[in-house]
Amino acid sequence: MSLELFLLLAAALFSIGLFGALTQQSVVMLMMGFELMLGGVIVGAAAAWHYIAPAAADGQVLVVLAVTVMAVEMSIGFAVVTALFRARDIDMTDMAAELKE
Repeated sequence: MSLELFLLLAAALFSIGLFGALTQQSVVMLMMGFELMLGGVIVGAAAAWHYIAPAAADGQVLVVLAVTVMAVEMSIGFAVVTALFRARDIDMTDMAAELKE
């Protein structure tokens, strides 16, 4: 496969995630949109590093680190959403905005 196809896949993932993040009001769906956006960035970065320097392990290590950080961030985010839902029955972003006051 060529670099262009990988970058097209990355752009498609990022676009779908951006659309999901901008149009959804559910907190879980919003987080899923962010997850798709990060996945697109990681696919694009991994493809670029593979085609620019295939023998160097620096890009692979950075991609593994980014995937690990993404997994930790999502698990913490889902824990916060679960705690909000159990404590105050909040599952939409409009209701969560009232917590600032």
